[in-house]
Amino acid sequence: MFNIRVYGILINEDRQVLVSDEKIRGGLYTKFPGGGLEFGEGTRDCLAREFMEEMQLKVNVGDHIYTTDYFQMSAFNPAHQIISIYYFAHALEEIKAPLRTIPFDFDESQLRIYEETKEIETFRFINWHEFNEDAVTLPIDKIVASMVKSR
Repeated sequence: MFNIRVYGILINEDRQVLVSDEKIRGGLYTKFPGGGLEFGEGTRDCLAREFMEEMQLKVNVGDHIYTTDYFQMSAFNPAHQIISIYYFAHALEEIKAPLRTIPFDFDESQLRIYEETKEIETFRFINWHEFNEDAVTLPIDKIVASMVKSR
C-alpha cells in the first residue's frame, strides 16, 4: 500500500522556516506542514488544503523541491510505503494560527484533544542559522532540510 504525503517548506521574510511539532500516539515529531493526498486531489491542491485545515492559512504552492526516490516504510504502519512530495509554500496572508517558540509547547485545550484523538500539533518558526536536518524528525524531511539549506 502506498501512502502519498505532500509537504510545504514555508520560509518567512525573516528567513525562518515553519515546522509543525506533533504528538502522535505517544511519539513526538518535528516535521514540515502538510499531510496525506486524498483520492481525486492533485498534489498542489492537497498542500493548499492541508495549510488551510491545519493553520487556516491561504498559501501559494511554489516550486517543487523533492519527491521520495527510494523505499521508505511508514513510521506508523509497516504495511505502507511512504512517497513524500515537497514544495515551497508562500503565505498569501498573515499567519493567524498560534505560533510557539518552544518545541512541543501544547496548551491545555490541545492536550484535551490529544486524549480523544491521540494526535495534536502546534507550529513554530526556526531561525535560518539554527535550521538543518537535525531540526526535523522524519528521514525524508531530513533530506529535504539539507537540500533547502544548501540552496
